[in-house]
Amino acid sequence: HTVYSGITLIRRDRQLSETEETRVRFRSLSEAEIRAYVDTGEPLDKAGAYGAQGKASLFVEGITGDFFNVMGLPLCRLGRMLDKMGVKLL
Repeated sequence: HTVYSGITLIRRDRQLSETEETRVRFRSLSEAEIRAYVDTGEPLDKAGAYGAQGKASLFVEGITGDFFNVMGLPLCRLGRMLDKMGVKLL
């Protein structure tokens, strides 16, 4: 599946908007694996019903793009955008 995030930064009279796209590939799962995962309770409080950093990491065959986008915030893109807006992080 694909995870999309959008970020908009506004500073005084300047606005910058960008999107991030990340592809996540899961291996094939049996019904028993799916039930066992749901029974852990982990997917019940997650957007998309999984956390790539949690138990579901056992199912992820690959991620193309920003791992942090899958977790909720594409930090690399955010850092570049802040730099473009004149905000120095380091």
